[in-house]
Amino acid sequence: MKPDCLILRFGEMMLKGKNRRRFEQSVMIQIRKVLSSFPDVRYIPEFGRVYVELGGAAYEQASASLQRVFGLASFSPAYHAPLELASIQETALRMMQALPKQPATFKVTVRRVNKSFPHDSQQMNYLVGGYVLQAIPGLQVDVRKPEVELRVEIREDKVLLYVEVIEGAGGFPSGTSGKALLMLSGGIDSPVAGWLAMRKGLTMEAIHFHSYPYTSERAKDKVIQLANQLAGYTDSLKLHMVSFTEVQTSIHRVYQDNLLVTLIRRAMYRIAERIAAREGLGAIVTGESLGQVASQTLPSLNAIGRVVTLPLLQPLMMMDKQEIIGLAESIGTFSISILPYEDCCSLFLPPSPSTNPNITLVEKLEASMGFLNELIDKAVLETETIEIVHGQLKQETNAHLF
Repeated sequence: MKPDCLILRFGEMMLKGKNRRRFEQSVMIQIRKVLSSFPDVRYIPEFGRVYVELGGAAYEQASASLQRVFGLASFSPAYHAPLELASIQETALRMMQALPKQPATFKVTVRRVNKSFPHDSQQMNYLVGGYVLQAIPGLQVDVRKPEVELRVEIREDKVLLYVEVIEGAGGFPSGTSGKALLMLSGGIDSPVAGWLAMRKGLTMEAIHFHSYPYTSERAKDKVIQLANQLAGYTDSLKLHMVSFTEVQTSIHRVYQDNLLVTLIRRAMYRIAERIAAREGLGAIVTGESLGQVASQTLPSLNAIGRVVTLPLLQPLMMMDKQEIIGLAESIGTFSISILPYEDCCSLFLPPSPSTNPNITLVEKLEASMGFLNELIDKAVLETETIEIVHGQLKQETNAHLF
């Protein structure tokens, strides 16, 4: 059986009170965009949900597209039946028989919106459930913990039946919470942090630091793949590629001791804040997880984060590695992140990076590096910007030409 309708349910944006209508409109724009390749689709909005008449569109393709829409809590493939008891019973039976695996238990839940229908909800539970029970040997009713719940909605002009509830991306619709800049490395953590930030309604741009020739073109391509995967959850994504070689090697040339990571990270943050200000972005998103590496201890985070004034959003801070990996796998970034191409963060690491950097000493070291501000200015000016529309690179320019 092929579904002829989808029931879409909105997510936590429903808690937003006066903003609810704006949020609903935003998520509907995204839904229409991801289903734009299906011209015969028809939308019927209601409070907290939308009915989508597929009009012959391929359900599998529509389902895959909808799972990338933030603000969509869940959806169900549904089947139409006329307002006739026999048709409802027969449709329910065919749905149960078409399940990939026959369940041992089930229950029927009827919601009667059309009060003129001759049988009330309780009667329909028995009439539909009994019909299915008689036709499928060994099937039993379990009203508390059924393997399958067959839901029936009796509406004004038709009946909808469904058994499956597919989890959506949830969160807030894209772009409803402002704009931020993601510090995107080639690792596992930062793409997940970016996805979680987008899930909260942030429009995301990304910044990546590369140190050619110490890092390869394949490392750069890997980051573009990660950005492309994230772009699949929104309209597009700008990726700012910073040539960090001169900054990194210049710092390393005059200092190789245990504060090197702190100094390099602070330089990155300075550049990121400059790019964010130029692009009109209101926060910086990073992939730190507390205690995971030397630069992510509380004293290190304090020493590094103090260098910027924009809010630092760190969605992974209290998550453990397995949780992060699980999310990376579910959003499709894990297999890209583990490709063996190193980024600049792994270069020139001291044998024992400081986990408790002295801020006064760090600032004194930076003050002695008279070249640092000029190199940071140069790195910002020469940053390349790639605009990625999911599946293709739209344009590549030098940001300072804007």
